[in-house]
Amino acid sequence: MSRNKVVIVGSTNVDKFINVTRFPKPGETLHIDQAQREFGGGKGANQAIAAGRLEAETTFVTKVGKEGNADFIIEDFKEASINTEYILTADNEETGQAFITVSEDGQNTILVYGGANMTLSAKDVMAAEQPITEADFVVAQLEIPIKAIEQAFKIAKANGVTTVLNPAPAIDLPKSLLALTDIIIPNETEAELLSGISITNQDNMKETVEYFFKLGISTILITLGEQGTYYATENESNIVPAYKVEAIDTTAAGDTFIGAFVSQLNKDLSNLEQAIQFANQASSLTVQRQGAQAAIPTRDEVINVYK
Repeated sequence: MSRNKVVIVGSTNVDKFINVTRFPKPGETLHIDQAQREFGGGKGANQAIAAGRLEAETTFVTKVGKEGNADFIIEDFKEASINTEYILTADNEETGQAFITVSEDGQNTILVYGGANMTLSAKDVMAAEQPITEADFVVAQLEIPIKAIEQAFKIAKANGVTTVLNPAPAIDLPKSLLALTDIIIPNETEAELLSGISITNQDNMKETVEYFFKLGISTILITLGEQGTYYATENESNIVPAYKVEAIDTTAAGDTFIGAFVSQLNKDLSNLEQAIQFANQASSLTVQRQGAQAAIPTRDEVINVYK
């Protein structure tokens, strides 16, 4: 079976975790039982790890600092069989960092310092033109400059490559980027920010989908947390249910979903619902484990659990 060729254009962070019984109230001090721990993170890196572990032929375009904080993450990329040729080094910025607090019930808060991620330029992306033109899917998120994403998507669209946008973290986006997007994968909050429509029922979801259709986006997936994933194309729409599991840490669930989705999706989208189901399976395993990249499963793990 041939593997999907996927290019991820996105962020690399060093994730710094603190585990707490509950989140502190404003002005409150809480003691913790364990000191801060460091792991590889960043939405782009998480999605690249997911795609690689789930056996897509993955190339990652990103930027890190030259202080060496990301060295251990790059080794993880190589272990996931990711092409690291297009991981660049910033001269004057540190590797991006995320400060993550996780409560006992599996919820999290995240503060992100962009660092080297925010120096990734359109020129940097042009250096990765060859793998982009040869890809089946090019995926981007919003922890890097919009100009870099637009450049990647322009190259992709000019060469018949499907573009996939995960509009996270949620920000207002230029129509120029949305016009270059074939598949968009927001959660409910991100979908509302972009469309102005609050999703409370099926009618709201249909209105949201119509908004994205009018922008020229042909496939919409809205992740609904425990409810699953609503998807729509011009020909079909449905909700693919989530798998009921006990969540320990939800940090990389959405990123696992996206990496898993593009690792399985046929170029003609003929297995759209099946790819979503596989992505739900993969993310259900991630939330049952601690951490971000360390929690992302391999293809064999997903298949063995959901035989």
